[in-house]
Amino acid sequence: MALDLNGRVAIVTGAGGGLGREHALLLAKLGARIVVNDLGGDVRGEGGSATAAQRVADEIVAAGGQAIANGASVTDFVQVQKMVTETVERWGRVDILVNNAGILRDKSFAKMDLADFRLVVDVHLMGAVNCSKAVWDLMRAQNYGRIVMTTSSSGLYGNFGQSNYSAAKL
Repeated sequence: MALDLNGRVAIVTGAGGGLGREHALLLAKLGARIVVNDLGGDVRGEGGSATAAQRVADEIVAAGGQAIANGASVTDFVQVQKMVTETVERWGRVDILVNNAGILRDKSFAKMDLADFRLVVDVHLMGAVNCSKAVWDLMRAQNYGRIVMTTSSSGLYGNFGQSNYSAAKL
C-alpha cells in the first residue's frame, strides 16, 4: 500500500536543491501540498534569491501538485512564524515539517573564525529549533504532526574541516 498524503501540508526547508528538493518532490508526489522554503543562498549561505524555491514549486505545480515558494531564513524566528502563519492561512494546517536547511563553512578548527562556526550552528541547529517551535503548538492542537530532521554521519564521526557542521549535526 502506497503512502497517501492527500490533504496533508508539508513545509520543507532548504528545498531549493539537493536533498530538500527531493524531499519536496516526493511529498508532493504522495499528495501533500508543499511549502518550498529556501533562502536561495549558495552552499556557504551567501547571497539569496527566491529563484531556487520558486523553480521547485513550479516543478511540483507542473507535475499536478500544489506548492508555493517561501524565502524565509530559518535563523529568524519571526520570518519562520510568518511562513507558518501564511501556510495556515492558505491551507489551514501544517502536518509535516522537514528540517533540511543547511550551509557549509569548511575550514580547519584552528583557522575557522567563530562567526563561521556560529552561522553553521545557527542554520542547522537553531533553524531546526525555530521551525519546530513554530509548528509545535499547531501540530499538538491538530493532534497530528510529523517533524523530520536531515542529519549527517559527520555528527557521529566528525569530518576534517567541519567541526562546526559536525557539532550542528550531532
